[in-house]
Amino acid sequence: MERTRIIIADDESIVRADLKEMLTGLGYLVVGEAGDGEIAVNLARELKPDVILMDIKMPNMDGIEATKILTEEQVAPVVLLTAFGQKELVNKAKEAGVVGYLVKPFRETDLMPAIEVALSRFSEFKAVHQEV
Repeated sequence: MERTRIIIADDESIVRADLKEMLTGLGYLVVGEAGDGEIAVNLARELKPDVILMDIKMPNMDGIEATKILTEEQVAPVVLLTAFGQKELVNKAKEAGVVGYLVKPFRETDLMPAIEVALSRFSEFKAVHQEV
């Protein structure tokens, strides 16, 4: 079976390293890492991952802005990672087209359900979009 390909975007390298270790342990394949939203968008366009795990607060372009671009271009589903569960951010994330949301600190057991639901939602979204 083909492994799910993931890009991690977080401006903290220690967070990326921890995430990569957790994801690899769960059988996922991390194909790219980015420290800001702009790099994440370009990497995603180039590598066409199955899922992108993206922090909200990043330099140059935040995760919500990057998500909006990736959703409009139908590149890949985005699961936002954040230390903030504020309602305002959650609403902005929904408007941007986020298909999953994880509040830090999360455990390894939180990752797989978020990723699998994101993959499922995104394929439904693409199917509906193709019908239209």
